[in-house]
Amino acid sequence: MALLDITVIPLDGRISGFSSFVAGLQELLAGSGCSYRLNDMGTTVEGPVSELFALAARLHEQAFGTGAERVYTVMKIDDRRDRQVHLGDKIASVQTKIADS
Repeated sequence: MALLDITVIPLDGRISGFSSFVAGLQELLAGSGCSYRLNDMGTTVEGPVSELFALAARLHEQAFGTGAERVYTVMKIDDRRDRQVHLGDKIASVQTKIADS
């Protein structure tokens, strides 16, 4: 499994708030079959890396489907092959280290 952190922003100047737009992206994610978690600056998605790349493309294209003429998408992928990683593992690791110090 890999983790994808993605932010999709329509740059058409039509809206000043993005919550309705993000809600539409979350609906697409809900139907994707991948686990995901919305955060303050984007969304983190868990799944096989090939599915994550395809899902990123669908999220990017959905922004154009809302009428945007320009879309800015930022994504980061953490693809570990030495062990399984899941949503929340990185946060739990840091919290354990803080508690141990």
